[in-house]
Amino acid sequence: MFKQILISAAAALAAFNASADIPAYLDSSRDIEERVEDALSRMTTAEKVAILHAQSKFSSPGVARLGIRGLWTTDGPHGIRPEVLWDEWDQAGWTNDSCVAFPALTCLAATWNPEMSALYGRSIGEEALYRGKDVLLGPGVNIYRTPLNGRNFEYMGEDPYLASRMVVPYVKGVQDCGVAACVKHYALNNQEVNRHTTNVIVDDRALYEIYLPAFKAAVQEGGAWSIMGAYNYYQDQHLCHNQRMLNDILKGEWGFDGVVISDWGGTHDTAQAIINGLDLEFGSWTNGLSNGSSNAYDNYYLARPYLDMLAKGEADPKTLDDKARRVLRLIFRTSMNTAKPFGSLCSEAHYEAARRIGAEGIVLLKNDKGLLPLPSTPGKAARVLVVGENALKMMTVGGGSSSLKVQREVSPLDGIRAAAPEGMTVDFARGYVGDVTGEYNGVTSGQDLSESRGADELIAEAVAKAREADYVIFVGGLNKSAGQDCEDADRASLSLPYGQDEVISALAKANPSLVVVNVSGNAVAMPWVKQVPAILQAWFLGSEAGNSIADILFGKVNPSGKLPMTFPVKLEDVAAHAIGEYPGVKRPGEDIWDEKYNEGILVGYRWHDTRKIKPLFPFGHGLSYTTFAYGKPAADRREMAAGETMTITVAVTNTGDREGQETVQLYITDVKAPVERPAKELKGFRKVSVAPGETKEVTFTITPDDLAYFDADTHSWTSHPGKYQAHMASSSADIAATVPFTLK
Repeated sequence: MFKQILISAAAALAAFNASADIPAYLDSSRDIEERVEDALSRMTTAEKVAILHAQSKFSSPGVARLGIRGLWTTDGPHGIRPEVLWDEWDQAGWTNDSCVAFPALTCLAATWNPEMSALYGRSIGEEALYRGKDVLLGPGVNIYRTPLNGRNFEYMGEDPYLASRMVVPYVKGVQDCGVAACVKHYALNNQEVNRHTTNVIVDDRALYEIYLPAFKAAVQEGGAWSIMGAYNYYQDQHLCHNQRMLNDILKGEWGFDGVVISDWGGTHDTAQAIINGLDLEFGSWTNGLSNGSSNAYDNYYLARPYLDMLAKGEADPKTLDDKARRVLRLIFRTSMNTAKPFGSLCSEAHYEAARRIGAEGIVLLKNDKGLLPLPSTPGKAARVLVVGENALKMMTVGGGSSSLKVQREVSPLDGIRAAAPEGMTVDFARGYVGDVTGEYNGVTSGQDLSESRGADELIAEAVAKAREADYVIFVGGLNKSAGQDCEDADRASLSLPYGQDEVISALAKANPSLVVVNVSGNAVAMPWVKQVPAILQAWFLGSEAGNSIADILFGKVNPSGKLPMTFPVKLEDVAAHAIGEYPGVKRPGEDIWDEKYNEGILVGYRWHDTRKIKPLFPFGHGLSYTTFAYGKPAADRREMAAGETMTITVAVTNTGDREGQETVQLYITDVKAPVERPAKELKGFRKVSVAPGETKEVTFTITPDDLAYFDADTHSWTSHPGKYQAHMASSSADIAATVPFTLK
């Protein structure tokens, strides 16, 4: 009976839609562009302006008179942020706004697996959809230029090609749910110190080769519906209203048809916002809205001041129509989209996705004498000691706008205890005291991490217990406190905080079976690297952190992560600190810091390889519990002309005793370049799963475009004839085979 009622209702609605005179903008069967133009033709000037700015902390209005809904936005790239009050940053006090925290984007990039990125995008998109959000403020794809950047954990590493391949499936996955991805922070937002007052000076070649490709891929391949401007300056203009970046490049060269959204507090001038490409203004601190208290949205730069300029003839109505058209297009793609699927929140499928992505992104940096995996056979007695505050501290709370309120978070200690086989005992020692607080924006972890003992007593306890253990697992690194992996400040140094180096060295002397699990979104110095036989880079892994780590430690999952950034030995080995001008030079008499990117295109491994600086761990590095052998590559040609392609196939054999995944990386060297070029550049990668004794072939296709560099003089991509080399590699420093070839 109920089914018959539904069928009758659907038939009646279809008949009504077919016969009624529905305005085009309300008819979901019409083309979006037709709906946009129809709605625009019915709107008053005041209504057009009204949809260009916020009406609350995280929402913007629609057109109530026409039945057009507004937009609800949400942080962030790793999970759906809890609700705040209408006009305030304070918590709204909801009890049903917890979420699944997915691993930070450094971890996603470390999977080197676009399938994981698609899974991530779909999963977080479903959570946003369930919570009624139209715009997800993420993902972030700013380039990892310095390991001091407090916000690096939100981004996808140092290489533009890797970030480009990983951002596209994320964007598509989110938008398949009818939720807009808002790719951020466009662009050159490579540090948090002085982020509102830094003017980046970078040459066009570095801009186009290093800092723009991931944004371009998100727009042209991912079809991103929105972009968030950055706080900093470029060419003395704020990047939330920047002629070159927004109008010339984004909307001009790339044909972006979506909405440019300001970062919260990133808009500074009405006239500049109008003419220099901003479409939707959020979070401004203008008259009457001091630091976010209510209520003066009509005083936003793109509100009453814009109307006043239009009334005086000081603003072009065509520019207003372009902005309103873009916002309407976003509305019809999201909040007015009647074909959206159903969302889901805190589902077991999402927890499983978080766990799987986390485990696949963990990087086995070192594993001397096969210390890992830990024994997992029931009945075999073993004593494991876990040491370190990060073994129990919640990491989903803090870090800035990506801070979350989670339904649950499994700590590394709890994950290890749950995975320990029968007969294994797991003890704990604090080892050091870091940040005992656990609160951000009204969300509290509920943990009591207070400690009355001093550093010497804590180390003594850990060492004494370590001497009695069969295995010691130190879980440390950074946290999401200010000055570490956190928005609005950079790290003070490359070193581990809270005296952890001393703790690790003492543990290494007490027990040779030591595993260090570094939890961070950034590279850290490791003066003890030769003392420690096994090291895992574990990132911020979200709700399933402890389970993902335990899956790797006990061998349930064979590690396959690869580093998305170079780990330098010391800070002076990083180009931004060796020859760049980090954190900038203050202009006399002005609150502006000019920062020249003197290193140009030589960022990350490009700098280390070209200058022959040995890293602590190279870009692309990551070990496995099995071993792989690369065969001799075969190429279908050794000469290539314009319009032609070249394919190279290499066989990968699993020479160990357990199944594993290997990421084969393709790097290109320009042997005799007429301009400065890096020693090698990543131009392809493939991740394959190989069973013991099995051989799989991996094929890459190379085109002349893969050999091109950006010629700033002609403003074009140029490939020059000459000799090149294609390298099959397991990291930027581990070349398995090289194929020379010529571009005619």
